Amino acid sequence: MVRKRKIIVYIATSAEGFIARPDGSFDWLDRPRPKGNYGMGAFYKSIDTILWGRKTCDMALAFQKKGVAGMAFDTRVKNYVFTHSLPQSAAPAGVEFVSESIKAFATRLREKKGKDVWMMGGAGIIASFLDEREIDEFMIHVIPKSIGEGIPLIAPGRRTVPLTLISCTKFTDGVVKLHYAVRK
Repeated sequence: MVRKRKIIVYIATSAEGFIARPDGSFDWLDRPRPKGNYGMGAFYKSIDTILWGRKTCDMALAFQKKGVAGMAFDTRVKNYVFTHSLPQSAAPAGVEFVSESIKAFATRLREKKGKDVWMMGGAGIIASFLDEREIDEFMIHVIPKSIGEGIPLIAPGRRTVPLTLISCTKFTDGVVKLHYAVRK
């Protein structure tokens, strides 16, 4: 039996649940990290696909143009960017733009053999996948810092999503990783 690929939101939030400042910046995440970087290496080895919302992709492309280290698209994994309208310019290497329905895309993706899928974000695409019941897990790293205002983890909408706690990990610097399964 082939294991079903999971779509996992792996993300950091401020103490009050924001993933970025109102302007999209995440300067508050620039801080020393403990050895093992909160398990990011192990998580990255467990995925072979990354899902991006258009705004998050545009921000990554802007950082890439500025030469910000670590902000290029990794062509060793498949990168899908969700957009309502296909851009005029060609996609960067390793990136495919998607405008089909989330349900159809997720069904097709889960039928392909492969590793798990990282839902990179942002808030809009996370909400859209959640509303279609196409997110399996959340791994939320709560950073012990309040930023006062910002972009929430999930775009606002009327929804109730029951979660089951899989694990809770406390790191030496005060970061807490909450790992939840989305109950279907």
